[in-house]
Amino acid sequence: MSGIRGTTWEALRARRRALGRLAAWSVAESLPALLSGLFVARAVDRGFLAGQFGAGLAWLAGLAVAVLVGAAATGRVYRSLGDVVEPFRDELAARVVHAALRDATRPDSRPDSAAVARLTHQVEVVRDTFGGLLLVVRGFLFTAGAALLGLLALAPPLAGAVTAPLLVGLAVFGAALPAMVAHQRAQVAAGEELGRSAASALAGHRDVVACGAQDRVVAGVGRRVSAQADAERSLARMTAVRSLSLGLGGWLPVVVLVLAAPWLVRHGLSTGAVLGALVYVTTGLQPALHAVVRGVGGGGLRYAVTLDRILRACPPPGPGPRRPAAADPAPRPPTVPGPVPRPPTVSGPAARPVAAPPAIRLRGLTFRYGPHARPVLADLTLTVADGEHLAVVGPSGAGKSTLAALAAGLVPPESGTVHLAGTPVAATPPEALARLRVLVPQEAYVRSGTLADNLRYLHPEVDDATVTAAVDALGARPLVTRLGGLDAEIDPAALSAGERQLVAAVRAYLAPAPLVVLDEATCHLDPTLEATVERAFARRPGTLVVIAHRISSAARARRVLVFDGDRPLLGTHDELLVRSPTYRELVGHWQDEAPPPRVPLARA
Repeated sequence: MSGIRGTTWEALRARRRALGRLAAWSVAESLPALLSGLFVARAVDRGFLAGQFGAGLAWLAGLAVAVLVGAAATGRVYRSLGDVVEPFRDELAARVVHAALRDATRPDSRPDSAAVARLTHQVEVVRDTFGGLLLVVRGFLFTAGAALLGLLALAPPLAGAVTAPLLVGLAVFGAALPAMVAHQRAQVAAGEELGRSAASALAGHRDVVACGAQDRVVAGVGRRVSAQADAERSLARMTAVRSLSLGLGGWLPVVVLVLAAPWLVRHGLSTGAVLGALVYVTTGLQPALHAVVRGVGGGGLRYAVTLDRILRACPPPGPGPRRPAAADPAPRPPTVPGPVPRPPTVSGPAARPVAAPPAIRLRGLTFRYGPHARPVLADLTLTVADGEHLAVVGPSGAGKSTLAALAAGLVPPESGTVHLAGTPVAATPPEALARLRVLVPQEAYVRSGTLADNLRYLHPEVDDATVTAAVDALGARPLVTRLGGLDAEIDPAALSAGERQLVAAVRAYLAPAPLVVLDEATCHLDPTLEATVERAFARRPGTLVVIAHRISSAARARRVLVFDGDRPLLGTHDELLVRSPTYRELVGHWQDEAPPPRVPLARA
């Protein structure tokens, strides 16, 4: 809060002349609040009750002139208010733009789309709420002050009786204000966390379903929904505190005056004075208190929270230490010179006997995306032995990812059967399927939390030594170091596509499922790191199916399935070069491509 107070104070101090003009016009604007009760009392006592009808009208005419003067001053108040607010808005906009340009021109920087929101929305929120706060606080000080002065001139005893509950109401509101700010900030933070969690879950829904983690993800999002609801309820309870302060400061003086009126009249206070006091309270003090409580309790909280976000995200211009970036690019992992020996502690299924059932068995598989659409797969039969390394290649749209989804049990076939390790997929619940296979799609799912939690997502019981061995085996050590270690909190939005794929790959490597399906799961990695990842999975006990993104993936596999028109062909790399024109074309196409630039993982 010190930053908010300091920034606000500097904004006001730098515009002392404009504030002086604002105060001067506010004095003129508050003239009706000063004279209203007094002129009404005179009109009643010296005019209408005394039988002097013309005198009563004259006092009311004088009040009308004061109202006209106040109305004319109101226009000048808004003009002076603009002289204070607009330069502050311009300073904030310049600060946001300077920070965005500084970050954008920093080496290895990333585009910050949040800067657009700060410039187009948050700065305008601060501008509007800052102006509103100045207006209501200024209005309360001058209007309430004028009403109390008028009441003191009219009936000094009543001024004390009215001031006491007014101060009590203000004290209650002031005491609750820090808690209101904290609850408002918690509500904003809970909403943002819920948005990030829901967006991450939706983006990775295929990965979530493939891993059988629906209940866990739903529970995680549900916890954030509950946190958001709790924050909203806490904020709503603060409304009751505002109502209490309004009741004490705004309505209790009215009750006091009404109840005390007979006694006051019997002890010499005129009827006009009682009526004038009610005018001061109901048209001066009460509206001013309502305005300041609702303005500070509503717009003031938004002002504090939004300005705080701008100040944190956009340090002031000038020399100083470099602000840490949200996500600096990771250094390029070193080229692995050869196979990395897999530590014996790395989890994975035990080696199966020769008589083990096939890892995947497809029989007469047919699938289409509509009743009248052309089949993507027609009467496909395929057996993938336990422990095999199979690559699937073919032109875009040939059905490779569809085959992966069918084999993983994510979609049901139109006809035919799918068995994983002898288990029929159609009759197996998702949680049981998750123990048989893990599918890593192109768009990897990474959730908020620590890096270790993300890596252990499919195997929560795995120990640190096993996680460390997996990180090293897949070449993820530079990424883990850059993020701050396994216990570091990560923001999925701050990771590049390649970084998210590497996290998902390590997670799948640690999974106890014997079958791993990589559906272009390394397409955002550079070729060297992709080879490291695939070799690690090939050494992992179990079966590996790779939907190939590069021909090097097919060359590393024991067998290759190529979608060659309507007849998928199965064979080794060398066999398919002889038997399949499509495969020869794909090999030539991929090999003729210029090698991709060697860029850091964070730029993938």
